[in-house]
Amino acid sequence: MTRLSGITPSGHVHLGNHLGAVRRWAAEREPEDLFFVSDLHAMTAPHRPERLRSLTREVFAVLLGAGIEPDSVFVQSDLAYELGALNWVLECTCTYGEAARMIQFKEKGAGQESVRVGLLTYPVLMAADILMQGASEVPVGTDQDQHVELARTLARRFNSNYGEVFVVPRAVVPKTAARIRDLGDPSRKMAKSSQQSPGSVFVLDEPDAIRRKFRRAVTDGGDEVRYDPEAKPGVANLLEILAACKGTSPYAAADSVGSYAELKDTVAEAVVEELRPVRERARELLDDSAELDRVRAHGAKRAAERARPRLEAALRVAGLR
Repeated sequence: MTRLSGITPSGHVHLGNHLGAVRRWAAEREPEDLFFVSDLHAMTAPHRPERLRSLTREVFAVLLGAGIEPDSVFVQSDLAYELGALNWVLECTCTYGEAARMIQFKEKGAGQESVRVGLLTYPVLMAADILMQGASEVPVGTDQDQHVELARTLARRFNSNYGEVFVVPRAVVPKTAARIRDLGDPSRKMAKSSQQSPGSVFVLDEPDAIRRKFRRAVTDGGDEVRYDPEAKPGVANLLEILAACKGTSPYAAADSVGSYAELKDTVAEAVVEELRPVRERARELLDDSAELDRVRAHGAKRAAERARPRLEAALRVAGLR
């Protein structure tokens, strides 16, 4: 069984990404699991090439720094030629109506005078990512399960029309993780795109920067430290972060501190220690370009070796070989 997970370099990897996904990927990885940096997906909106290039390297280094094995991680664009071929075959298998019905296309394109075609077709590229690697399971949140369903539809249709080539994947819901909120506005999730926000804590932030951000974190009225997401969302967010770092419950975390100031200091130190090994290893890789390039090339080679037989089979049965 192969599980496939990706992360888009639309910004710096933040604490929510780490606690909610990346840390779990490293801890629960099975030998056949695959992880990739989906830099091609970051092109559906206007971008600066140099920033995309830099963020792609940074995210790749963070995945490795978190402990994901080099054999299991790669960068999407390093398979651009293989993906381009399969993406075209799948676009010719997909209907316009199926692509246009995707909720994210409707939401992100709403109110815009001009929308890139890539925003419409990137779920097909996502299907190519999944099907080319033979993934049987794709852990996704509810905002992406529609895209996995499209991949299932295209796999079945292709197999029926041309011959059995693709594994039909299924979406799986990851184990529940803390929903990390913005430290300055607990009503919204922490986001990669909020790189200038003091409410976002990033994996590569230095310890002093992390401490400053938590000292400025929004709490709530009163002075009682208790876990109550409805009445005290700011405090609840800090307690969920502390609990995730300590491997306990938010209720137990609340019992361990006596004031808002103590809570902020305690959670800041817990986050500093949680991120320290990831940050140090990622920084080492980013400072050693030759080693990072070597590991990236190795990952690309392994991913291409896994994908090529399936791609060749798809091209052959479709009449292109």
